[in-house]
Amino acid sequence: MNEFTWVFLIALVLMTAVELWLSLRQGRHVLAHRDKIPAAFKEEVSLAAHQKAADYTQAKGKFGRFESVFGMVLLLVWTLGGGLALLSGAWADLGWPAPITGIAFILSFFIVGSIIELPLSWYKTFVLEQKFGFNKNTPSLFLSDLVKQTVLMIALGAPIIWAALWLMNSTGEYWWLYLWAAWIGFGLVMMWAYPAFIAPLFNKFTPLEDEQLKARVESLLQRCGFKSQGIYVMDGSRRSGHGNAYFTGLGNNKRIVFFDTLLESLNEDQIEAVLAHELGHFRRKHVMKNMAVMALLSLVGLAALGWASAEPWFYSGLGVTDNSSAMALVLFMLVIPVFSFFLHPMMTALSRKYEFEADEYAASVSSADHLIQALVVLFQENASTLTPDPLVSAIYDSHPPATLRVAHLQKNNS
Repeated sequence: MNEFTWVFLIALVLMTAVELWLSLRQGRHVLAHRDKIPAAFKEEVSLAAHQKAADYTQAKGKFGRFESVFGMVLLLVWTLGGGLALLSGAWADLGWPAPITGIAFILSFFIVGSIIELPLSWYKTFVLEQKFGFNKNTPSLFLSDLVKQTVLMIALGAPIIWAALWLMNSTGEYWWLYLWAAWIGFGLVMMWAYPAFIAPLFNKFTPLEDEQLKARVESLLQRCGFKSQGIYVMDGSRRSGHGNAYFTGLGNNKRIVFFDTLLESLNEDQIEAVLAHELGHFRRKHVMKNMAVMALLSLVGLAALGWASAEPWFYSGLGVTDNSSAMALVLFMLVIPVFSFFLHPMMTALSRKYEFEADEYAASVSSADHLIQALVVLFQENASTLTPDPLVSAIYDSHPPATLRVAHLQKNNS
């Protein structure tokens, strides 16, 4: 153990303590308002729906607290507990060339981690979501998804890891800058390729068949200056009762996607308003701004890794003696969430600003009243609490609470 060990432990304990405190605070606040619907929603939301949302929030909070503690323990097992050292040593004993050993080590780390966390995913899907009527998944589909994700991780991960390790070992002191450029390029390629080649592996996307709704959507797209390669319906109901809508892709491969659950919940006016909100993100350049922010943060992170990976204390402080590039990458992926946790409020504030801007845009090209109606329906359908703790919401929730969004829309619509 060295000084960095104590810095890491203090940051980890502090992060976990804050997570638990915020979760308990959220639970108390939601429970205190369980039997009282906010005045702005009394006519639209039933007490039963409001209480279901409160109970769902409580259940997720309890499970989230277990995940926080489990995640802390698992991280300590991987690092100071010797898990990474054991896994790295097992591959090193095979005597394979360093690049192959590094690829195998990193991929096996992800696979073992997925296996360890599999019971949590199973519980969340088949117990928690099932209890509140949201789960539509089946064990066979769940396992099929898991197999596909693993195969995809290996198929894409192996060459990506090889490229990363090659850059780290062959491009000199500023390898982190080259790796950052390669990562940004890969991200752009994936944004373009994901809707056409990866998403269809997990969901079925069919062109929107409702001609009346299609004409209305196309009219909205034309008004907003958004060129799309198609309007699709995704079979989200195969796995969940939650609804959503989004646009995806990059350049000439952009698509509009509606969950089938959303189309079942909203009328045409409300669907148009929801899509107008999503298009607001496009028109206000939120996607590009988010990409710029993430690019800057990743550059800072990789620069920090470039500095730390050259220092023996970085490895010994986290319980390993293997100073390889592969080990540096894995340690970085494990500890960066601990130190970046405290950026949550800043990122959340930026996201909320974008949501308000997208709401304003939707009101200008569609209807604020229809968007308000859609928000009320979606908050009920997804059992989202109308009474989150303000502090917890400000730290975690990328979308403002329904009460704030509705008030903002009404103010701008008056």
